[in-house]
Amino acid sequence: MQASSKQHSMACLPSLFLVLNREHDCPIAWVNTMVFDYKDQLKTGEFLLSMWPSVPDDKNDLLNPMGTVEKNPNVDSAAGLLIRFPNIRPHPLYYPPLDKIIDPERNGDTVFPSKDEYLKLKEIMDNKNYTDFFEHEKELLWKLRMEVRDYFPECLSKLLLITKWNKHEDVVQVVSLLKHWPDLPAIHALELLDYSFPDPAVRSFTIRCLKKLSDDELLQYLIQLVQVLKYESYLDCDLTTFLLERALSNRRIGHFLFWHLKSEINVASVSLRFGLILEAYCRGNIHHIKLLSKQNEALGKMKALSDIVKSGSQKMTVDDLKLCIRQESYMEALSDLLSPLNPSVILFEICADKCRFMDSKMKPLWLMYKNPLEQTDMVGIIFKSGDDLRQDMLTLQMIRLMENLWKKEGLDLRMIPYGCLSTGNKTGLIEIVKNSDTIANIQRNSSNSAATAAFNKDALLNWLKSKNPGDKLDQAIEEFTLSCAGYCVATYVLGIGDRHNDNIMIRETGQLFHIDFGHFLGNFKRKLGINRERVPFILTYDFVHVIQQGRTNNSEKFERFREYCEWAYKILCRNGTLFVNLFAMMKAAGLPELTSSKDIQYLK
Repeated sequence: MQASSKQHSMACLPSLFLVLNREHDCPIAWVNTMVFDYKDQLKTGEFLLSMWPSVPDDKNDLLNPMGTVEKNPNVDSAAGLLIRFPNIRPHPLYYPPLDKIIDPERNGDTVFPSKDEYLKLKEIMDNKNYTDFFEHEKELLWKLRMEVRDYFPECLSKLLLITKWNKHEDVVQVVSLLKHWPDLPAIHALELLDYSFPDPAVRSFTIRCLKKLSDDELLQYLIQLVQVLKYESYLDCDLTTFLLERALSNRRIGHFLFWHLKSEINVASVSLRFGLILEAYCRGNIHHIKLLSKQNEALGKMKALSDIVKSGSQKMTVDDLKLCIRQESYMEALSDLLSPLNPSVILFEICADKCRFMDSKMKPLWLMYKNPLEQTDMVGIIFKSGDDLRQDMLTLQMIRLMENLWKKEGLDLRMIPYGCLSTGNKTGLIEIVKNSDTIANIQRNSSNSAATAAFNKDALLNWLKSKNPGDKLDQAIEEFTLSCAGYCVATYVLGIGDRHNDNIMIRETGQLFHIDFGHFLGNFKRKLGINRERVPFILTYDFVHVIQQGRTNNSEKFERFREYCEWAYKILCRNGTLFVNLFAMMKAAGLPELTSSKDIQYLK
């Protein structure tokens, strides 16, 4: 193997195979390792690498370049691969530092493209999703790399994809080009943190671009930035340093960095790396440790309560749960802490009388807290154990991002991207949206028969009238119309599946919102091979009935609703690259419905 670029010298070693028959080999284990160590020294001698078990899938990939370069820490149960790197010479061989290999005089000859070449280049650059280049297109891109830098700098990823990283001269040219490449906006720079671009010069350039992000913008993308730490070859890297610096200078960033790392500390491939970054943050901000420890203790008690409720040894009632919470050890641990969902909110004193557990499969805990500023107002959180909340967290992040983009262009669709945070292995918190109910409950409560509840088109409008008497009704219907348009577009673009009246809710103010995002990116539910969801988004007759204010001939109101949808959709189309890049960065999370580039095809 040639390795002219140090980070492109990761060895994807042959997998172990279980031979089923001549046509099908089933990989049972894999491992990656670096050819150069963290001191830039070429490895020599024998290494025993404990391997990772292969998960059967339909991709049929024999190598796993996206996988970690760490060995499997579960040595006792892992297959081992003994490899030997040859001793090329008696003295250690080091990868030369960049300043030694870059010749400032040699930055490629200036090439003036013909009109046809320039038009072809522009065509390639304008096609955002086009990355499968023909050989003549690769040659043109490389030949006109200066043109790419000067006129299409945001298309840097295309140039990097066609670079021959095993050719020393080309690597030198690219690294030299990067020194004078204009800084990219975050929307394009984020793409370069993918595993396809492991070269340290590329990653340093990317961090240089991301340093211009404001704290609020960084918080928007923090989930993804933590995930792509998994692609870094070494712990000490520009991305780790960048995240720690920003976390130590802004406690809100520090708070969410702590929980995003902590929630995956159980994952063997990253437990050491994430643990060390957590330790570095805590050592750098000792005053924050007490607050985070208190939150961690409260979550431990919530998990204990959840386990008792789900144990099933005897039928537990809501009164039993309240009795448990009233114990001094629980009252003390569960009160007077900052909410992990939002550190600006204080969970003052838990109100045992208002707490309960829900009827769904995982028996989530419904916990209510007194508000010290307003006695009649309460703060509520749901603790859920047994479900991976990272997919919900990602979906809500995207909805929040959509809302921000819409508001920037003067379109406020009254969205409710409620708080959701994964705090550990299949555990997490969800914000309770007060004064709201599911569409299903509203329909059931308005009908004498459960069988006919869903067909009562007046139920929703009557409920809104009861909550918004007199002049308030027009405002509530406007809130409903705006939010319904927002969620129609958001659920369509994200391919949200499993939509029904139990996971669509409405506030008393009229705002409609969706909950429970177990299926996305077009992974719709099927039964007996039949697609159960045949519509691109949910817009039922009773929704239209509300939008039209209960009048069937009120086409003007419906037309305005449609205009909101079109305006919202066009704004998202203009920002499509950002959503594609953010989903691509989440491939490292290992979510069942987002494991490869094919899964993002729906979004594209």
